[in-house]
Amino acid sequence: MFDYHMHSVVSFDGHDAPEDMVRAAVAAGLKEICFTDHIDYFADVEVQEWAFDTKVYNDAYDHLEHPALKIRRGLEFGIKPYNAPQLREDLKRRHFDFVLGSVHFVDEKDVYYQEFWDGLTVPQAERRYLEETLACVMAHDDFDVLGHLTYISKARANPAPRPVPMEEHRELIDEILRVLAQKGKGMEINTSGVDRCGDFLPYEPYFRRFKELGGQIVTVGSDAHTASRVGQYSHRACELLKDIFGYVCTFENREPVFHKL
Repeated sequence: MFDYHMHSVVSFDGHDAPEDMVRAAVAAGLKEICFTDHIDYFADVEVQEWAFDTKVYNDAYDHLEHPALKIRRGLEFGIKPYNAPQLREDLKRRHFDFVLGSVHFVDEKDVYYQEFWDGLTVPQAERRYLEETLACVMAHDDFDVLGHLTYISKARANPAPRPVPMEEHRELIDEILRVLAQKGKGMEINTSGVDRCGDFLPYEPYFRRFKELGGQIVTVGSDAHTASRVGQYSHRACELLKDIFGYVCTFENREPVFHKL
């Protein structure tokens, strides 16, 4: 089993040391993990970035090994419609095996917090988030997999957390999935939504539709920010992918590796 979305203390919001995350992964029976620490930038001049320090990253991971576990090095980049050049610059920092592209902000507002939600119903907020996601995946070519497509479902300020219904946003969701498939990008099944909104981010119908539209690359990530969540629900996620695709992907040197399930 695999976990390709993890944050240690190298991320601004991580809580545990990389060694603790590794021990938790081994205890959970995982075969391979990837650390995907945050790089997010802001237009606000007072808050320029939530980005890991490259030296701290190198010191934390370059010599991290375990005989029972394959450890990959990646990043989670906060994609916006205008920051593709910044991602290309950050990719020069060092060698990465994997790049997760995620949408956390809409109109420079963090969708996790109340400011974004003011004046919006849940369907309106979901639609605006999906519109921004479509603009981002159209603008970016240098990520490997889109992280937690329905991240908005688990936002702290969401007054009615739910899996984002495909039937309410069919046209937008289809276009996002079509662009990902056409660009050869993957989609992550993020398990952190199970405890937040009752299902994966995104949930099962998205992956069936992704396959129908030609999508091939799928990864599993817990989005763990503590050791206690490493590998959480990853076995269940892999069972779902087994039923739909028959495999799950990991990455090495930015290339997908397909593991039959």
